[in-house]
Amino acid sequence: MTARGPIIVVGPPGSGKSTVGPLLADRLGKPYHDADAELEARTGRRIADIFATDGEEAFRAIEEDVVAEGLARDDGVYALGGGAVLSERTRKRLAGHTVVFLNVGMAEGVRRTGMSTARPLLAGINPRATYRALLEARLPVYREVATVEIDTDDRSPDEVAAAVVDRLREGGVPESAPGGNRNDKNDKNDKNNANNTTEHSTGER
Repeated sequence: MTARGPIIVVGPPGSGKSTVGPLLADRLGKPYHDADAELEARTGRRIADIFATDGEEAFRAIEEDVVAEGLARDDGVYALGGGAVLSERTRKRLAGHTVVFLNVGMAEGVRRTGMSTARPLLAGINPRATYRALLEARLPVYREVATVEIDTDDRSPDEVAAAVVDRLREGGVPESAPGGNRNDKNDKNDKNNANNTTEHSTGER
C-alpha cells in the first residue's frame, strides 16, 4: 500500500468520515488529520459561522487552500469535508492519491445526520430534500475521484475501517490518477452497529 501523500477519505454527510478516519489511521499505523478541524483552527471560526457570515463561496476558497496544504503531507489519513471535492482544483490535486469514498444511502444518511442545524447545507426549510439533492449532485463527483468505494450502510465504523484496509491490501492504490471507481458491495458480514457512525462535531457541508 504505497502512494503519493496521505490516504484521503471523502463522502457525504453521515458517511462517517471523521469517525472512520481515525480508526483507519490506527489500523494502518498512520497519523490522522481532519480538514474541517484544520480550517477552523486556521480561521479561529466555526464552519457554520463562516457560511452564515461570509457565504459558501468564501468558505470554499479557504477550504481549497487548507486541503492543498493537507494533500502535500508525506503520509497519514486525511478526511475532507463533504463538499471539498466540488473544487476542480482539489479534484486535480487528488490525482495520484489513494482516495476512499465512504458511500451512504439516503435513508441511512438522513438517520445518521439527524438533520443537524450545525451542518450549514442541511439547515434549510426542508433538510431531507436538501440531503437527497446533495447526494444526487455529489455522487458522480465522489466516484470521479475515488480509487476505493465502500458502502457504509449496515456497518459499524470498525467494520468500515476493516473493509477499507482489506480493499487497500487488494490493490486499491492508484498508479497515476483517480477514477478507478472500485465498488465494495459484497463484504457485509456483520450488520449491527452502523448507528455508531457519526460525523465531526464541527458540522458537515
